[in-house]
Amino acid sequence: MNSSLLKIHIPRGEESAMGPGKADLLDAIEQAGSISGAARAMGMSYKRAWDLVDTMNRCFRQPLVETATGGSHGGGAEVTDFGRDILMRYRAIQHTASASVEDEVQALIALLA
Repeated sequence: MNSSLLKIHIPRGEESAMGPGKADLLDAIEQAGSISGAARAMGMSYKRAWDLVDTMNRCFRQPLVETATGGSHGGGAEVTDFGRDILMRYRAIQHTASASVEDEVQALIALLA
């Protein structure tokens, strides 16, 4: 089953510390090496991407993403080891949840108009 059918959010108070969009953003930062590059690849504004990173970094005990300011070599961002661990755990939750409800979801989808 497509894990995107389930939207799993890990709450911290009133905020979503981790969810599918934030996990995808972490993947994109890994690929692009920057928040701006990740935002472009995902078709979102830099401000939105920055806000999501800020939320994740505030919600967890350690930063998931570290940034470097610009300069002659430009800035950049990288997912920390802690961030990669969080992402791996979140993807495992998505996979396990999707597998455990696959039959029920398919039965429900079959009843859609």
